Amino acid sequence: MDGLTMGKSLGKNPTVLLEKIKESLDRLNEKMEIFIEIQKQGRKQDFVVQDLPEALDVMTLLSLPDHLRKTAVTICKLGRATAEEVAEQTKRARAVESGYLNQLVLMSYMKKERKGRKAYFFVEK
Repeated sequence: MDGLTMGKSLGKNPTVLLEKIKESLDRLNEKMEIFIEIQKQGRKQDFVVQDLPEALDVMTLLSLPDHLRKTAVTICKLGRATAEEVAEQTKRARAVESGYLNQLVLMSYMKKERKGRKAYFFVEK
């Protein structure tokens, strides 16, 4: 929706329009804070945001809910890992990480490959 359309749909009440603009700015600020946090974490662990695979660029990561973002960033750091290896990094239960990883596979952000009894998750570059 462009600004003109939004203005017409909201009527001529400038207060309503200003409140919508403030809500949009608040959401943008939240995303910027998340982006800054991702960069800070990247510096601490020699993980550079520019090294993200194309399927999981910064904007995609920002659009993910927090629990899936943490799992996705961990897989990007590890490269190829099992749910257990991801759980060790995130300090969450293996079953929880397995569920999150499978969600990311269903969303086509990751691939899953079985080798014997283990399932490995990775992001194609």
